[in-house]
Amino acid sequence: MPTKSSPYIVSLLLFVSSSGMGCSTLPAGQAPVSYAPEASPMIAEPAGQAPVSYAPEASPPVAEPPISPLRTEGDAALGNLEDAAEGDTDVEPADESVLDAALELIDASQEHWAAGDRDRAIEALDQAYAIILKVPSDADAKAVQQKEDLRFVISKRLMEIYATRFMSVNGNGKEIPITINDHVEREIRLFQTVERDFFLESYERSGRYREQFAKMIRDAGMPEDLAWLPLIESGFKTKALSRARALGLWQFIPSTGYKFGLKRNEWIDERLDPEKSTRAAIAYLDELHQIFGDWATVLAAYNCGEGNVLRVIRQQKINYLDNFWDLYERLPRETARYYPRFLAVLAIVKDPAKYGFTLEGTDKPLPYEIAVIERPVHLEKLAEKSGCTYEDLAALNPELRHAATPGTAYDLRVPPGSREAVVAAAAALPKWSPPKSSFVVHRVRRGETLSTIAVRYHTSINRIMDANNLKSGRVIRAGQKLKIPLRETT
Repeated sequence: MPTKSSPYIVSLLLFVSSSGMGCSTLPAGQAPVSYAPEASPMIAEPAGQAPVSYAPEASPPVAEPPISPLRTEGDAALGNLEDAAEGDTDVEPADESVLDAALELIDASQEHWAAGDRDRAIEALDQAYAIILKVPSDADAKAVQQKEDLRFVISKRLMEIYATRFMSVNGNGKEIPITINDHVEREIRLFQTVERDFFLESYERSGRYREQFAKMIRDAGMPEDLAWLPLIESGFKTKALSRARALGLWQFIPSTGYKFGLKRNEWIDERLDPEKSTRAAIAYLDELHQIFGDWATVLAAYNCGEGNVLRVIRQQKINYLDNFWDLYERLPRETARYYPRFLAVLAIVKDPAKYGFTLEGTDKPLPYEIAVIERPVHLEKLAEKSGCTYEDLAALNPELRHAATPGTAYDLRVPPGSREAVVAAAAALPKWSPPKSSFVVHRVRRGETLSTIAVRYHTSINRIMDANNLKSGRVIRAGQKLKIPLRETT
């Protein structure tokens, strides 16, 4: 875990985020689509939202770094500025001298990094950033441009240093340390009482996926305890859908799923695929770890978006890496609960008897082999012709939105030993076409809500939201035109 992170470093990471370098919060994605998922448990809602923009000049007060040989370099650079000013009391230190001093520190940082001293490299960049802030925003255009160029260089160097630092951290920890405090104990009590059935049912479902997830996470150099995240995200339900329209075991919203390679079209939604969504979750967690460096803050950012967490850190103006629980007090309530809720899960599964649980049987993993299907066929018809059960085919292929293969070659998961029968059955079946929806246009009247409109047209709120790319059901206004999906026809 990183040792120190000054306010200037956090400010620069914010600058990187807002300027498009490194990791953005959540890019604009495609509109959510409607499903008929299993009833989902009470789950935390990842909030995908646009990156927060910060004014480049806004910066917390300079944190006094510890005394070190590098401090001497910073003092020397600043001393040169003071000497330049003493030559004429009516003249401020030249902007050029300020920028030269910052360049010296950037060069020193590069030398420290090459020597393997990351902490001193970061400290030098921190001091360089403090120095370039001395160039006023109303300086001549050339000086301002040079200042922004240096800011960009410092930001890029910081991201490079942090990326290498966190990659080395990732490979070490086998477990996430469990802190038991009032926040965690509160979540444990909930699992022991009002959420006991949810916990036990989720634990039972976990057996179908958790060992595979743990291996994938372990192979990526991360703590395999992260394989328990789907318990609080989705209750280990492949089709869990939150009010924030996050879907699947790992609760990806469409834009974040797209960012991490999950396809979504008329036929498939890979957020529903256990293996593919786990690979995407690993990539996202790795990216967040490169930004924050500690798993507590990473999980908070996974839940509500890195932009939200960076904003709280910026407002906090303290070294947040020293104590996550200081950050905890300033996070949105649902996000604040997320990490202690995860620790509560770890505490229970590692010592169930201590907390009054008996954790015995779990669902078994579903073995499968691949059958390549070249044409669109419905799984129900395919099951009838091949001798498989529809339940098995549907459980093995949850990403198929219509429970049908697409029109292009598709790797269908099938029970072991059934490949030839499934391929032969698919070739004999007629092509299947997805249902077509018909729409009417409705002009919203004063006082109407999506609920009243849905009742009027015998449809659902989710279908109306999907048809109109609405992210919230509370944003319609009088006079607005909405497409209303009616009934489905084949």
